[in-house]
Amino acid sequence: MRAIRRGARGAAVAEIRSILVVLELLEDLPSTDPSASDPAYDADVERAVRAFQQSRGLTVDGEVGDETWRALDAARWRLGQRALFHTVADPYIGDDVRQLQERLLEMGYNPGRADGIYGGRTAHAVAQFQREVGLRPDGECGPATVGALRRLGRKVIGGRPQLLREAEAFRESGPTLLGKRIVIDPGHGGPDAGNVVPDGPLRWVEADLVYDLAARLEGRLAAAGMRVNLTRGPQPTVALSDRDRVQLANELGADLLISIHIDSHHTPTADGVATYHYGSVSGPTSVVGERLAGLVQREIVMRTGLRDCHTHAKTWELLRLTRMPAVRVDVGYLTSPGDRRQLIDPAFRDRVVEAIMAAVQRMYLPVEADVPTGSIDVSLLRALTNSSPAATA
Repeated sequence: MRAIRRGARGAAVAEIRSILVVLELLEDLPSTDPSASDPAYDADVERAVRAFQQSRGLTVDGEVGDETWRALDAARWRLGQRALFHTVADPYIGDDVRQLQERLLEMGYNPGRADGIYGGRTAHAVAQFQREVGLRPDGECGPATVGALRRLGRKVIGGRPQLLREAEAFRESGPTLLGKRIVIDPGHGGPDAGNVVPDGPLRWVEADLVYDLAARLEGRLAAAGMRVNLTRGPQPTVALSDRDRVQLANELGADLLISIHIDSHHTPTADGVATYHYGSVSGPTSVVGERLAGLVQREIVMRTGLRDCHTHAKTWELLRLTRMPAVRVDVGYLTSPGDRRQLIDPAFRDRVVEAIMAAVQRMYLPVEADVPTGSIDVSLLRALTNSSPAATA
């Protein structure tokens, strides 16, 4: 859909306003207001949309694009307002599904990540619960199942069970890179060039620069023994959506996903590197993704000298819908003269690649065997892989 922004009118704006009213982010229009039948996307609506985006870990731009619209549509539902069941082609998505998943996690069941999508694992967890409480184990969450969930107390006291499961599964995969599958996602591509900045007679294009970074990283990680896939080639004919990239990573069964972008801002003084992982202010967080984001961020800052803009939790679909730990790193600002001068230097891009490689290796090291930031010589990673106990077992 085309982004809906301030000044727009029509049925879509009326729908947005009605959802914001339900979420108590916007006061309803007075019934006597002559514009009530055709409300505008005014400053109050934009302010409410920004508050919603902030609370949900979305990009805060005050506009309702595809991702914000899907989040608004999901937010209207509360657990018990509709029957839920697993459908393969068009799964139920909503806050009611997320509430169900969080409740199941509290009770010791494993519906997977609390992502608000009623998938196979959620249906299986519901069926397990139904079997234990004497209901028909059909995996459907109707009134009887909701009532049983509300009557019973928590089984898990303290801690965050799904996060512990995620961290333990990652730890059990072993310290070596050999055989691990990683998907590298160069942002944008094809008709979607991303940020484009003129520089005298030249023109620097984000899609081209991040593909170069991804290709360099692909070669280095493959040499270290990893199975590496890129989400796109240098010149794709169509623009890939985040959902397309997620689907590829999930179908490949990747162990990690790293998405590479370069930021921009209307103020040329904005500069630095930031890394993002799945999570929100009050909702669930990918503990492994958070650790990977921290390692990537610290290694890049240490090895390149870019300003540290820290790590941030976001619920972007690229991070939320992937079934493996995923991060997005924005390596500098193309609109910053200082960052741009470094980004167009191949030697600098090599240092960024080395930083990400070091972060990936540190992800697989046991916490007690971790090393200081900036200390891994990535040229030795292949030798380290070959000499590790897991590789020689």
